[in-house]
Amino acid sequence: MDKILVHGGHALSGSVKISGSKNSALPILAATLLTKEPCVIHHVPDLSDIHYMLQILSHLGAQVERASGTVTVQAEKIITEAPYEIVRKMRASVCVLGPLLGREKEATVSLPGGCVIGDRPIDLHLKGFEGLGAMHRIEAGNVKVFAGQLIGGVINLRGKQGPTVLGTDNVMMAAVLAEGTTVIDSAAAEPEVVDLANFLIKMGAKIEGAGTRRIVIEGVKELHGAEHEVIPDRIEAGTFLVAGAIAGKGDVTLRRVNPAHLTSVTDALTRAGFLLKADGQNLTIARTGTTKSLELTTEPYPGFPTDMQAQMCALLATTPGISVITETIFPQRYMHVSEMKRMGADISLNGPTAIIKGVEKLSGAPVMASDLRASAALVLAGLQGQGITEVNRVYHIDRGYELIDDKLNGLGAKIERMKA
Repeated sequence: MDKILVHGGHALSGSVKISGSKNSALPILAATLLTKEPCVIHHVPDLSDIHYMLQILSHLGAQVERASGTVTVQAEKIITEAPYEIVRKMRASVCVLGPLLGREKEATVSLPGGCVIGDRPIDLHLKGFEGLGAMHRIEAGNVKVFAGQLIGGVINLRGKQGPTVLGTDNVMMAAVLAEGTTVIDSAAAEPEVVDLANFLIKMGAKIEGAGTRRIVIEGVKELHGAEHEVIPDRIEAGTFLVAGAIAGKGDVTLRRVNPAHLTSVTDALTRAGFLLKADGQNLTIARTGTTKSLELTTEPYPGFPTDMQAQMCALLATTPGISVITETIFPQRYMHVSEMKRMGADISLNGPTAIIKGVEKLSGAPVMASDLRASAALVLAGLQGQGITEVNRVYHIDRGYELIDDKLNGLGAKIERMKA
């Protein structure tokens, strides 16, 4: 098991290319199951979650080829069951339910279970499938969905924590091959949902309203192959913006980004005293000399993303004044706080709210990653820590960040990856 050693105090500058979005690539790869024809997907990031998805597609009968960020999938003949052994490592594997149900009118997938940042059930996915006329049963840890035929209907996906992204993806993928019109109300509006919809449209689907809270889908009889380029990863981009804010000396420029997807993050960094400049697909951050505390609340897109909360904790830990972050999506998503406190951060929790008193400096320490974004935040904290920060269990970071250590080193950091 690898660990990462972050040598603090090294200034960052230069440019870094942002990878394709993990949260777009996973459902897009699953959507290739909707057709017998080949699909070619570009800018697929090299991540462990992607590897698991490709294994699942292969298990389901698809022919999968990968070369230099491009994945070709042809699912001419498929089976409809994905057992626990191959789905247990990744919760997002549940997104094969929609395309399997849409194409074959049945699917059996092992339940993904809970998550270190809180329970993330699939009740809304099943509610959406029921709205299309499907039934389901749960037995022996598996969920089986099935239907004689799928009929379009009006489906409301509003949940306690806001719209569900994977649920929206799943219902949309099932509905494209249903008879009649499907309306998804309280749909997730994230750019990754729009990216999936654009891919499905290229395959011949009829979808309107993606990116809004109401998506309308007119079912078609079949889909065909298509070629598609995955959008840039806005969370990776946000993470590197925070890295530039924490340790930048001079400009740090992100290449191949969509600045429109990052407005809530860039607005927060601007309020904190940093200078942001967008130029086409480039986005640059620079220090202005004065930083300010912040009050942030995580919200569904286009609000401030929960997936950037931990990284902002790392930045605000050494920002003068008192900052407040309220986590409304996953209130338990603060496992990084105890690890940052080991580094000298002054952070207290009051329910879903973190109160952060900026300290002058952090100190390197051995820390333990608990989840994907927490692991990135601990690396960012290490950039400003005095001495060496040892981040353990970095398999979490490899789920969602392509070569993060190499990319940071390219900006001037000093990071080593070692066997634990």
